[in-house]
Amino acid sequence: MIILHHAWKSSASRRVRLCLEEKGIAYDGRVVDMGKLEHHSPEYLKINPDGVIPTLIHDGLPLHESGTICEYLDETWPDRPLRPGAPYQLALMRNWIRHIDGLIHNLIIFNWRHHLQKVASQWSDEELAEKLKNIPSKERQDSWLRVARKPYTDEERDSARAKLVALLDRMEDSLKPSGWLVGSAYSIADIAAVPFVKRIEEEIAPDEVTLQKHPRVAAWWQAIQARPAFARANIGPFLDA
Repeated sequence: MIILHHAWKSSASRRVRLCLEEKGIAYDGRVVDMGKLEHHSPEYLKINPDGVIPTLIHDGLPLHESGTICEYLDETWPDRPLRPGAPYQLALMRNWIRHIDGLIHNLIIFNWRHHLQKVASQWSDEELAEKLKNIPSKERQDSWLRVARKPYTDEERDSARAKLVALLDRMEDSLKPSGWLVGSAYSIADIAAVPFVKRIEEEIAPDEVTLQKHPRVAAWWQAIQARPAFARANIGPFLDA
């Protein structure tokens, strides 16, 4: 049995849901309310001491980190493979995942201000201090502190936007041979990029995901959205209508 603790708008959760749907694996989805800090609760920290989402539990054993989870799923259910067979291509796939993961803070700068900032800004200093004590990661503590008391500036958002657009530049080059990031087929490298491109297109730099600016990325994005698993994974708008 597979249980997935996730949030609908979490970038890492979206990756894992997309992988599960691509593989055709049935799972029990359990939504974690990040606004209520359920991922920092004692109950959740028992299955994920890092206090992040998602967490996948397979036959009672928990697994963390979306890239690791996706590889585990592909290894355990080898039908409909999502990893290249050649060792060099597999290494490139992992490098892509690592590179994209390294940009997550730039996405947080945009994502957290829409939902979590509204919650955190209402806490008193005493409430904030108490909640920060329950966050295992110093980096995440700093992010929550910024969101609650010192929101990111326009200059910081501009810098983050530039780094995310640079991701599109890099993707544009890698997509040239086959239309996919690694090798000749859709892989976990492409899955890793999906939540980032979704947010870039939706709000961060929508004019960059176009035939005029990044034609290969735009074609890739259309192909991604046309895959049946994309709809099943419920990767809907991040911003409320």
